[in-house]
Parts: sequence; C-alpha cells; structure tokens
Amino acid sequence: MTMPAADELRAWRARPPRIVVVEDATEMAEAIRLTLASEGFEVRVAHDGDTGLELARSTAPDVVLLDIDLPDIDGWEVCRQLRTFSDAYVVMLTVHADEFDRVLGLSSGADDYITKPFSSRELVARIRAMLRRPRTARSAGVDTGAVQRFGELTIDTGLREIRVGERVVELSHLEYGILATLAAHSRQTLSRGQLLGRVWGDDWVGDDHVIDVHVSNLRRKLGDDPRHPRFVRTVRGFGFRLGDG
Repeated sequence: MTMPAADELRAWRARPPRIVVVEDATEMAEAIRLTLASEGFEVRVAHDGDTGLELARSTAPDVVLLDIDLPDIDGWEVCRQLRTFSDAYVVMLTVHADEFDRVLGLSSGADDYITKPFSSRELVARIRAMLRRPRTARSAGVDTGAVQRFGELTIDTGLREIRVGERVVELSHLEYGILATLAAHSRQTLSRGQLLGRVWGDDWVGDDHVIDVHVSNLRRKLGDDPRHPRFVRTVRGFGFRLGDG
C-alpha cells in the first residue's frame, strides 16, 4: 500500500474523498472497493446505472468510476444524466480500447477513461492526480477578474461565464479550464503537454488524446466549425491557440 502525502492525509482526516464505483461485475467491484478503501477513500458500490445515479445524488462523490457495460442503462447514458446534477470527476471503465468508445465516453462528459484490465496502482494514481487537479480558474493561474473578448466570444472569469454573442454557453470544468487557459495565454500556442499540465495538473497520468476530445466538445458547444474554427484553432503537430473570431 502506498501512503498518501502528508498534505493529503491532513485533508483526508477532515473528510476522506468519496468515490462511487458503478460496476456490475461483483468480484471486480469488490476488488476496487477494497483497494480504494485501503488507500483512505470512502467508497460506495452500485451494480447498475440507476443505483449508481441514486448513490451519486445522495452522497455527492468526488469521483465516480463508471463501467460502460451495465445491465440496465449503459455507462454513457449514466454519465450524461450524472452531468445534469454532479461535478464529480468521472472515469470510464471499459474493456474496449478502440477510439470510438474513448471518444464517446469523453463526449458524454467523462474526464478520463481506463481500459480493463488495469492495475490497482494505476487506478489509485489516476484518482489522486484528479483530486489534485485545479478546479478553479484562480488555481490554474487565470486572472479571475478578467473579461476577455475574441470576436463574438466573451470570457468572464469573474462570473465564470462564457458567451457567444448573447448566448450563454454551459461548459464542463475541463472545457472551461481549457478555454480560460488558452485565453490567459492568448498570444501563445499551447502544446497538448502544456494544456495537460495547466488544466489536468503536472502529475496527470493518462493519454493526451483526452485534450483533443475535450477541444472537440468545446468547439461544438461554441458553435465553432472544426474545419474553419473562429475561436479554438489547431496548430498542426503542436497544439492549440485562441483566435479572434
């Protein structure tokens, strides 16, 4: 068992991070529960989507581990419903390694995915990295009093409000983090690695493919044509920058 860092232990004594595991395979769910409980997490388990949603409503978890293949409603639909009332970090658990499933999971509102089989060490590392991730613009180094305009796009980091013209755009934490970070460095092109470090945290563990999926979701919500984007522009082979519309 790997011991948490001292600052984590102090925080966890006040309230251990809550995790809801939604996994229909009983043995796997129990193995995950035992692993996470031994690391100091408060863990609840559900074996179907409806029960998982009820647990998430009643316990307000920090992280939800969500299997895709559930006996009632699939994990993608659970994630979509979860996003209507919870800002918990969501990690999709999947046996499918193909790009379609990864993209669909992240497009449903998940933050990350992990492919089965996975080691307990990798799972714990992913969760800890998420919990250390900056959740606000201030902690990510963004000026929270700024109002910036890029053509029709307005980013008000004080109100945490995004508008395209007069339309208010609802973004997830990560989508907002990407956009606010690009706005804070509007004269620069940020690489995928730089965005991962600023938005996900320097100790993030996982596939940098998540950046592209979240940028795709962000463009869709902004009404940005990916072939001719006005706002979030791709610098081929490097990363992204914010355009002026």
